Amino acid sequence: MTNRTLSHYIGGEFTGAGDALESLNPSDTNEVVARFPDGGAGEVEAAVAAARAAQPAWTEASPEVRSDLLEKVATALFARAGELGELLAREEGKTIAEGTGETLRAARIFRYFSGEALRRHGLTLESTRPGLDVATHREALGVVGLITPWNFPIAIPAWKAAPAMAFGNAVVFKPANVTPAMAYALAEIIHEAGIPAGVFNMVLGRGDVGRAITAHPGIDAISFTGSQQVGAQVGLAAMQRGAKVQMEMGGKNPLVVLNDADLAKAVAIAADGGFFQTGQRCTASSRVIVEDGIHDAFVEALAEKAASLKVGSALAKDTQVGPASSEAQFEQNFRYVGIACDEGGRLAGGGDKLSLDTPGYYMQPTVIADTAPDMRINNEEVFGPVVSTVRVKNYEEALELANRGNFGLSSGIVTNSLRHARHFRKNVKAGMVMVNLPTAGVDYHVPFGGTRGSSYGPREQGFAAVEFYTQVKTVYTGD
Repeated sequence: MTNRTLSHYIGGEFTGAGDALESLNPSDTNEVVARFPDGGAGEVEAAVAAARAAQPAWTEASPEVRSDLLEKVATALFARAGELGELLAREEGKTIAEGTGETLRAARIFRYFSGEALRRHGLTLESTRPGLDVATHREALGVVGLITPWNFPIAIPAWKAAPAMAFGNAVVFKPANVTPAMAYALAEIIHEAGIPAGVFNMVLGRGDVGRAITAHPGIDAISFTGSQQVGAQVGLAAMQRGAKVQMEMGGKNPLVVLNDADLAKAVAIAADGGFFQTGQRCTASSRVIVEDGIHDAFVEALAEKAASLKVGSALAKDTQVGPASSEAQFEQNFRYVGIACDEGGRLAGGGDKLSLDTPGYYMQPTVIADTAPDMRINNEEVFGPVVSTVRVKNYEEALELANRGNFGLSSGIVTNSLRHARHFRKNVKAGMVMVNLPTAGVDYHVPFGGTRGSSYGPREQGFAAVEFYTQVKTVYTGD
């Protein structure tokens, strides 16, 4: 499935194949995974027209129709998990195990929302006026634009597209340029499942596609996952024309390690959250706040753990940490390591570019110790296998530092103190809290999202998804 020439998917047809852009295998940059067209406003116009034409019949159909078709997508994803997991590893750089796991997650998301399609939530209420009945109904929004990142190239499109379609919306989807082959594979499965033409549309290309989707008056809502900088542009453009908008914009997630923590457990949790999936998770624990009594032992043990991890080709069975997904991300990782050291941080472990059998974006997981809270490494998202540590005197200082900054997605604490765990859970300013667990790793049936600059709008995933992908209508009935 490599070196394919891809096309857009508009109105039930694969159209406009092209080779203007390429995606490379980050484990072997000599290999072109896919060539694909650079779409623009014209393709978006066609996709929106197809979506608007298809959406009324889709939302008026029996919810069982939508449920059955989404279940067919889920079944195909389960059946092809091994094949797609390998493609994901080849194109994005996750290990095969991680890529297969992500594909299975996408399958479970579609299966979950095949069930949710059967129950659009509503209420029957007593009116304050005699002789009247009051009820609320949830209705589809219409056409939803989806703009997704490269780091979860099938799970994030699934957790946006599945609820959008389950609740009767049509979709115009713009995937990331780093991972077009995974998006194309999802479009193929949706097509083969028999979802009606125009309900799901995909336009490949660079930023012009996203800007056209955001600005198009035929797009009723936009769900975006990406950086704060791009998110600000998406949100402003959407709100200026009254479109509903939902945005997930990353994190700089704190993991607090207290003196009473089990050292081995704390190191394992920090390594899992900071290094696996090459640190390319918005929920990664990229800053670790460590109480003074355990700090030195923790840093030494985490650096040893980082050095022991097997970095290699995403396709090799013994690889624990794959390559960065692109040259731009690879260079950004090392740029931030340099910035952190220039600002006074100490390189405690890793930080090396690795030369392996094939040319790729290989980096040894990195620990930067002795950092100050106001350093850039503790306030800006690196998105690589880079963990910084901050020493604190006590729990109160740790909580104060955890709540600094403009992000508030995920957070964690490692402690054997129930009192501190309960206090942290209640008082940390984050949308998700993990107690004695890595900050990365969430279930598909519960809400996902953060506070402050990490998120805007209703939560994603699970039972919360209905809040964004539908609108409430209140109906009064008299005699």
